[in-house]
Amino acid sequence: MKIFVLVKEVPDTYGDRKLNLETGLADRAAGDVVLDEITERALEVALSYADKSEGTEVVALSMAPESSTASVRRALAIGAGSAVHVADEQLVGADLGLTAEVLAAAIRRGEPDLVITGNLSTDGSAGVIPAMLAEHLGFAQATALSAVEISADGIAGTRAADAGSQAVSASLPAVISITEALPDARFPNFKGIMAAKKKPLEVLSLADLGVSADAGAAPRTIMTSVSEKPPRAAGIKITDEGDAAQQLVDFLVQNRLV
Repeated sequence: MKIFVLVKEVPDTYGDRKLNLETGLADRAAGDVVLDEITERALEVALSYADKSEGTEVVALSMAPESSTASVRRALAIGAGSAVHVADEQLVGADLGLTAEVLAAAIRRGEPDLVITGNLSTDGSAGVIPAMLAEHLGFAQATALSAVEISADGIAGTRAADAGSQAVSASLPAVISITEALPDARFPNFKGIMAAKKKPLEVLSLADLGVSADAGAAPRTIMTSVSEKPPRAAGIKITDEGDAAQQLVDFLVQNRLV
C-alpha cells in the first residue's frame, strides 16, 4: 500500500504569531516555524500501519516555501520513507481552492491508495482541505476521525457526533483526516535524523504539476482587508461591600451568561 500524508509547516503556537498588515499573510520572520502537530499525528497513523504491514510506502507531502526544507526533513526523520515538497513563488498567499488543486495534482501524480491529513491546521483552521482533495481526486472521504483502522482494502473509524459517536468506513482509495484524539507522533531519534538526510525528497513546481496559479484561470478568493487585533478592554472590578454576590449575578445576567 502507498500512503500519502499531508504535513504542514506553521508558526509555532508557543511563540509570537503575527500577520503582515500589507499582505494579510503570516509573518514567518516574526517567530519560529514548526511542523504542525496534527500533521505529525497523521504521520503516526500511517507509520503505525506500516510497522505491521510489510511493503507499505509512506510519503510525506507538503506545499510550502523553499525555506521549509527542514520541516519536510523532520517528517522523514520521524519515519516517512520519502517526501514531496511543492515549492513555487507563485503559491505565496495561495487560497484554499488553489491549495487543494495543487495538492491534488501532486497526489494524483504519486498514485497513492490512501491520503491522511489532520482535520485542522493551527494557522488557517479552515478544515476543508481533506474534503476538497477527495472531490478533486474522486476518492471516498472520512473526515474528523477520532479513531481509525486501516486494512488492505479500506478504512474504518469513529467520528464524534452530537449524540455520541458515529462509525464510518470506506473502500480505498480514500482521503481521511484525523483529530487530536489520535496518539502523538513518535520522536525522531538520532538514527532517524541521520537517515532523513539520505531519503528521497522531490521538489516540484507548478509547471511540474501542470497547475496554473493565474487568478484568471479559475475563481480565487482574496483578502480585502486586515488589521491588528484590538487591545483587550479593561475588565469590571467588583468591590465587595456586602453586595458582591448580587453584583456578580447582575453582571452574568446582563451579559447573558446565565
